[in-house]
Amino acid sequence: MNKKNKNKFRSGFVGIIGAPNAGKSTLLNQVLGQKISITSKKPQTTRDRILGIINRPLSQIIFIDTPGIHKSTTLLNRRIVDQALQALEDVEVILFMVDVSARNYSAEKLIISQLKKTAKTVVLALNKIDLVKKAEIYMLVDEFQKLHEFKAIIPVSAQKNIQVKNILEEVEKSLAVGPRLFPEETFTDVSEKFMVKEIIREKVFRLTGMEIPYSSAVTVDSFVVEKKLIVIHASIHVIRDSQKGIIIGKKGSMLSKIGYKARKDIEQMTGQKVLLKLFVKVTKNWTDNGRMLNEFGY
Repeated sequence: MNKKNKNKFRSGFVGIIGAPNAGKSTLLNQVLGQKISITSKKPQTTRDRILGIINRPLSQIIFIDTPGIHKSTTLLNRRIVDQALQALEDVEVILFMVDVSARNYSAEKLIISQLKKTAKTVVLALNKIDLVKKAEIYMLVDEFQKLHEFKAIIPVSAQKNIQVKNILEEVEKSLAVGPRLFPEETFTDVSEKFMVKEIIREKVFRLTGMEIPYSSAVTVDSFVVEKKLIVIHASIHVIRDSQKGIIIGKKGSMLSKIGYKARKDIEQMTGQKVLLKLFVKVTKNWTDNGRMLNEFGY
């Protein structure tokens, strides 16, 4: 980078916040061009803060994908929401995402009340515009302009990659001049072991219904890299015996399906053959047990 461009280079942290299922993880995966944050149609899929680094010619944008902000009940959910709100303190710019096709008014109200407490730059992304009429978008822009002083309001579709580049351009302008904070080849700070846990959990979210996803957690018990094979043992934790039966399925069919789909994704991520062994354990009331939440990394 020449000296002239060095003086123009910008870098910093951007927190992506929004209600559950607003499309935060989809947006992060879209701008990265690869999947680091798991997705499903079920809300509250994301439980951890995921960091994704976008290297552009004149900037390094470090996005933090946060769990969905919502009125929480269990200790797990309270911790998840606390993580998301903490992002408001740890970043230079806030990207607030709203699902315009399925508004979550209580979450929006909660988030905007928090935004009013900060002087940080906030960019609003009105997501899933491909699912509503154009006239509605104009009305939404007008509505949100009255709710908060956003630096910019950008209608987008993260899934369809509509106007996503506009978000990058707007965020880039909002960052301070500064050097790269991570090596240029780095795109995330999460480990392969963490990604394995998330991939397995994504398959549980996508393949099971009712309360199962919200009652489940995944731990990676061993991760051994051999010459031509990665051997992984992982446990899926649920809170009741009946849920264990559902995860295993008839003659082990559901567990086999989860394992097969997870293994394929892990092999694609690592570029190596994988032997994945899954176990199902009943860990009663873990969602309200502080010690177990700490053990599971929440």
